[in-house]
Amino acid sequence: MVSRQHIVTLLSRPGCHLCDDARTVVAKVCDELGVPWSEQDITEDPDLFRQYADDVPVTLVDGAQHDLLRVSADRLRRALTA
Repeated sequence: MVSRQHIVTLLSRPGCHLCDDARTVVAKVCDELGVPWSEQDITEDPDLFRQYADDVPVTLVDGAQHDLLRVSADRLRRALTA
């Protein structure tokens, strides 16, 4: 079980097939562990778009970059249960 409360954010953009895959993984792992998560469209934030335009999806755990382009369920699960 989760030792402390984490927050996961998925940075994505419309039409991104990797983002669709990442959303599935993030939702599954977070729901399994009871961890809140949200999704943010980088096209709605000029700074995020500038930083991640070619690198989405990006997974943030507690505001820090965790995964880029591909989301590993095992890696995310380990980060959320550490």
